[in-house]
Amino acid sequence: MAVYMDYNASAPIDIRVLEYMNEIYLNSYGNSDSRTHNYGDNARKIVEEARQSVASMIGRKKDEVFFTSGSTESNNIAILGFKEYAEKTGKKHIITSSIEHKAILEAVKYLSTQGFEVDFVKPEKNGYVNTDDVISLVRDETLLVSIMHVNNETGVIQPVKEIGKFLDDKDVLFHIDATQSAGKLIDEIKELKYDMMSFCAHKMYGPQGVGALILKKKRYKLPPIHAITYGGQQEHGIRPGTLPVALIAGFGKACDLAMKEYVDNDEKCKEIRGILISQLEKSKLEFIINGDEKHKLSNTLNVSICGVSSEALMLSTKMYCAISNGSACNTNVYSNSYVLQEMGLDESVIESAIRISWGPHISIEEISDNFCELLSIAGNFV
Repeated sequence: MAVYMDYNASAPIDIRVLEYMNEIYLNSYGNSDSRTHNYGDNARKIVEEARQSVASMIGRKKDEVFFTSGSTESNNIAILGFKEYAEKTGKKHIITSSIEHKAILEAVKYLSTQGFEVDFVKPEKNGYVNTDDVISLVRDETLLVSIMHVNNETGVIQPVKEIGKFLDDKDVLFHIDATQSAGKLIDEIKELKYDMMSFCAHKMYGPQGVGALILKKKRYKLPPIHAITYGGQQEHGIRPGTLPVALIAGFGKACDLAMKEYVDNDEKCKEIRGILISQLEKSKLEFIINGDEKHKLSNTLNVSICGVSSEALMLSTKMYCAISNGSACNTNVYSNSYVLQEMGLDESVIESAIRISWGPHISIEEISDNFCELLSIAGNFV
């Protein structure tokens, strides 16, 4: 059976998370906003315990945690939720990078049709966004800077720490998409300066369908954000709708486990990375690792096997490895990675690029054996 190596698209749920969620699905089915009976009280207690777990993992207060359906919704609220404020203040300039997730890129492109000006910062050839390129664009009219913490295709860790420090005393909002780093770069995230942060559960071994938007308070006030959907006053009106209690509980459980195990998880992922690179070197195939190795998440490898079409390789090795050539949000039809294109890589390098991503629960023996089979098949294409 193929070994799953596409964790950056969606990681398998931890069995301990699933067991906890199952217990809640069976026994705690109340609406957390019901105030007239114990079922609602119990559901609300579960939600608030999970909110505290999420807050503890990132070093924030629980009243700064707002639950959403996932990173895409969190990102959209963080971008589109300031439209009214921008129009009142005249601050209608946004800065982001050209390698952000589509949830950011499409949201700011929409605002560009509504009278906003958007600057897209290109990365360097190593996939790293230069801090100076970002801060040089900041001006009096700048409303928002939005930069991802870790790129989902290359695994490159972006300089959000440096950007956040620069913006900290400026009248500019800073949003970080931490979808790939949450639950992994725990110590680093706690040190970051930002106004908003997005992430989700299913990239850190929790359930699909739940995420969080962190809104940091300054002088006891939240950022001047408005809801982009309409309904009740759940999540203080930031994100209306009945809260999915079991999903939120699973999110909280995943955060609890991450806090206990992130150091060991990172070491295991580094070990797997070393094995994969060693196998590439022993294969005698010509290859290029895409993305700055000095700033790289331990569970991601974007590699071009020279002379081998990534599409052909993925189709030919489906029985051994479940891999991808980039973000899952682009895969209705096969297309080359826009991230690698924005990095300015040669077309031949882009056409042969595959993304491999893994987690700590994967069998080292299984991933090693199956990756060897992939490399053997790749050799037949050269």
